[in-house]
Amino acid sequence: MPPKYELHLNYLLFYHLFFSFFFTYYILNFGGDSQGYWRFTMQQVMIRGEVTWYSYFGDGTTFILWLCYIPSQIMGLSYLTGNILFGFLGFIGIRYIFVMVADYFPSNHSVLNVPLFPTIFYFLNLHFWSAGVGKDSICFWGIAWFLFALQQYKSRWWQAVFALFFVYMARPHVGFALLAGSGIAILLGSEIKPTVKLLLSSAILGGVVYLSSSTLEALRIEEFSFETLGELAGQKVGYLNNSSVGSGVNLASYSWPMKLFTYMFRPLFIDAHNIVSFFSSFENLLYLWLSLFIYRNWTPEAIRDMPLFIKAGMITFIPVTLAFMNSLSNLGIVMRMKNMTMIYFLLFCFFLIAYNKHLRMLKVQEKMKYFQRREEIIKKKTATQPPVSP
Repeated sequence: MPPKYELHLNYLLFYHLFFSFFFTYYILNFGGDSQGYWRFTMQQVMIRGEVTWYSYFGDGTTFILWLCYIPSQIMGLSYLTGNILFGFLGFIGIRYIFVMVADYFPSNHSVLNVPLFPTIFYFLNLHFWSAGVGKDSICFWGIAWFLFALQQYKSRWWQAVFALFFVYMARPHVGFALLAGSGIAILLGSEIKPTVKLLLSSAILGGVVYLSSSTLEALRIEEFSFETLGELAGQKVGYLNNSSVGSGVNLASYSWPMKLFTYMFRPLFIDAHNIVSFFSSFENLLYLWLSLFIYRNWTPEAIRDMPLFIKAGMITFIPVTLAFMNSLSNLGIVMRMKNMTMIYFLLFCFFLIAYNKHLRMLKVQEKMKYFQRREEIIKKKTATQPPVSP
C-alpha cells in the first residue's frame, strides 16, 4: 500500500476516536441502548439465580452484555472508556476494508474532482455507528474481518471462523446471511480453482445447514422469509420504529420500490431533522448518484474480476436490505442498521466504475503503443530508402 494511504489510516484513527467521544455525548444527551449495555440496565434481560459473567453468554443483547461484563462490572471502567474500546474494534473494521480497497481496486474515480478513495472512508455514518458500545460496532467489525479473511482464505480461514462467531452471536440473522452470501460468492467467482471452490462451498453449505436450526431458534421464528425477518426487525427496534417519532415515515403506504429507495437513499436533505441526518444526506446523495452508473458499467468481465470480498459483501447486502426495508419506518434506525453492509454497495458501484475506467485507459494505452510502433516503422522505411536522384 502506498505511503500516502498509510498516512490516511493514521488520520482515520484519530478521526474515529473523535466519534467515540461524540457518540458518548450523543447517547448521554439523547439516549440509546448503548448506555444500557454498559451499565447493565437492559430491562428486557432477566437473569435468575446468581449473576456471573457466564450468565450473560448468549446471542443478541445478552452477548453484548457478556462482552461488557468484565470491563464494566469487574474493572469498573467508565462508559466513555467502553465506547473507545468498542470504537477501536470499529476502526479495525474500517482498516480492513481500507486496505483491501487500496490493494484490489484497479483505479480511482472522482466526483466533482474529489477522489472517492480515500474520501468515502471519512463518511460520518461509517464512523458514528461503529464508534460505541453496541451490536453495530461488533457486527461492522466482524463482517469486515470475515471478508478480509475470506479474500485470503488459504492463510486466514481461521480468522473467518472467529469473525463469524462474533457477527452471529451479536445478530444471528446477519451472521447467517453473511455465511450464505459468502458461499454464493465463492460459487460465482472465477479466481478460485474448481476443486478448492467445491471444498469451500461444501464447508460453507455445511455451516449454513448446521446454523439454520439454531438461527431459527435464536430468532424465535419458524422459517426464513423476508416477511418473518421484517417482522423480527420491527420488533427489535421497539418504540422508535414508528412514524410518530421525529424521523418516522409512513412505511405502510409506500410501494415496494419506494420502500427500497427509503432504506437505501434516505434521509435526503428534505428529511434532515438533526445534524447527523443532515450529513447523512450528503452520503445518501452520493449512493444515489453512483447507483445510476451500475447499468452502464455492468459487464460480465467486471463481475468476474471483482474481488471476492465485494462479491460476498454485496450478496450479503441484498437479503439484509430486502428484510429491513419492509419493516424499518424510522430513518434514524435505517441509518444505524444499514451501516453494517451499505459500504459494500458503495464499493460495488465504485469498483464497476473504476474497472471500466481502467479498461478504457488500457485501450488508450494500446492505441498509443500502436501508433508509436507504426511511426517507428515508417521512420525505418524512410531511413532505408535510397535517395531519389534528380
